[in-house]
Amino acid sequence: MTESLKEIQREYAGEERRPLASYARVLAVYGGAVSVLLAAGRLTGRRPPERISPMDLALMGLFTHRLSRTLAKDSVTSPIRAPFTRYAGVSGPAELKEEVRGSGWKHALGELLTCPFCLAQWVATGYAAGMVFAPRVTRMAGTTMAAVAISDWLQLAYGRLMKAANG
Repeated sequence: MTESLKEIQREYAGEERRPLASYARVLAVYGGAVSVLLAAGRLTGRRPPERISPMDLALMGLFTHRLSRTLAKDSVTSPIRAPFTRYAGVSGPAELKEEVRGSGWKHALGELLTCPFCLAQWVATGYAAGMVFAPRVTRMAGTTMAAVAISDWLQLAYGRLMKAANG
């Protein structure tokens, strides 16, 4: 079996070094966390909402977008990423560019922590759990991060308008 997995790794990665086993471990952690949340819901009698309103979906989307970008790109959250990355400059307004370093777990976590698209699944899952266990607090967090996301977009639009106005 081990040889079979190693052959899959070689065939998949070719000359590149891809930490497939570490990715599988990260996926197992995610699956384990979801399983614990489901079990906790069952044990406490908490149930998911019968339906998700369009407003809740919008809040969840905006919250997920803003928190995943904050975790993956913000200067202030760089200490979280620092054990797994190397500073490589600025990638956009108020965002950093970082290179993933290390191998195995370290590399896999670095890729997860620097990718807002990758983090979005984890953040959205946390938000969904919050809607089951603490909906009022979760909606307040969603509203707060939605306001930050809207503010970001307005800041970018304002910057473009000012640039256009100044020629």
